[in-house]
Amino acid sequence: MQSSDPGHFFETDAEQATRQRRAAKSGNKYGNPIVLKSKILAAVLDPRSPSSAVLVAESAGAVRRVDFEDPENTKTVYRGPTTPVSCVTVGGSNNGTLFAGAWDKSVWSWDLDTKTPGKKYIGHADFVKAVVCARLRGKDILISGGADKKIIVWDITSGARLHTLKDDVVNMLSIQDLAVDHAASTESEISLISASSDPHIRRWKIRTDGWEQVVEELPNAPGTERRTILEHETTVYKLVLDQDGDEVDLWTSSGDGTAKCLSRIKNFSCEDSFQHGDHVRAVAVTDQWVITAGRDEDIKFWDRASGKLYCSLLGHYDEVTELVLLKNAKGSAERLCSVGIDGTVRVWPLAKAGLDTLVEEQKKPVAEEKREETKPEGLLSAEEEAELAALMEDDDEE
Repeated sequence: MQSSDPGHFFETDAEQATRQRRAAKSGNKYGNPIVLKSKILAAVLDPRSPSSAVLVAESAGAVRRVDFEDPENTKTVYRGPTTPVSCVTVGGSNNGTLFAGAWDKSVWSWDLDTKTPGKKYIGHADFVKAVVCARLRGKDILISGGADKKIIVWDITSGARLHTLKDDVVNMLSIQDLAVDHAASTESEISLISASSDPHIRRWKIRTDGWEQVVEELPNAPGTERRTILEHETTVYKLVLDQDGDEVDLWTSSGDGTAKCLSRIKNFSCEDSFQHGDHVRAVAVTDQWVITAGRDEDIKFWDRASGKLYCSLLGHYDEVTELVLLKNAKGSAERLCSVGIDGTVRVWPLAKAGLDTLVEEQKKPVAEEKREETKPEGLLSAEEEAELAALMEDDDEE
């Protein structure tokens, strides 16, 4: 019988240390984790319950609804794919259709309420990495981006492929994220922003009869064209438009370890930069906070006014893949949801008082560890003895 235990295979010292650290960290209850059986690759707000529920994309090949008001009930599942689901969005008529991009190169769809499968959009030559919805001349539009370096525009109702967007001048790598810029869109033209595994951010104009990549003249270099926004050093993972801000600035997160605010009135040049460290997979913005998360597992809250780090929260024990703001009936952010490769869905406060309480709670284990260091050598704690007993029971069963 083959073993799936990583401890039964060759590991470097660093890999072993990482595995042991994550195992020790996995039992924490910070963020009131809802534990699923699959890695979570993406998440989106459930528009039916925006204050409490999200739809998560699972590596097991499904989309699952998670509601923090009913955490024990995770049985609402949208099935179909047999490969990991890497991205998810909601759109279509009355915002009633769920769309999910998968590793099988397809975009799947379901009726959001009944879970009935809908059309399957086939056209990519590699993993589908990003999906968004928009409207164009009264039609519901789906836009998908893939590891095949292509962006495809679809008519949701007919399933027809309308356009395939490519950059034939500056090499565009695998698409990482897509965002519809509603502030620059019109009834007859969609303004789309794309991020990819190269550091270039691209803008596109999409119409029913065609499309074009936005190319501008550099304001400080007349006669020199600017085809892309280049403010990061490597992969750009996430694009977030600050819909609550007056200027609707563009926020980005990158593999270069930073999250940045690209100012619209400054032609999307960098106005603020936040040095999170390691790969920053997700960014969320409120009127008070800039929140970042990624490979280092921590969720960092930055004071938006001063740019200073306010606090760093522990909880996840593997890479954080998405941050989603939970909103009240007025559309204001009330709480933060985070998801990750560790298969947990967690929720965090946005109020300073709630964050301060969490920070104090997370200081306690550090104090406990210091006390443990003074313990006589060879003496096991009650928790360690229980763990040892469990290991011995496992050995007996084998």
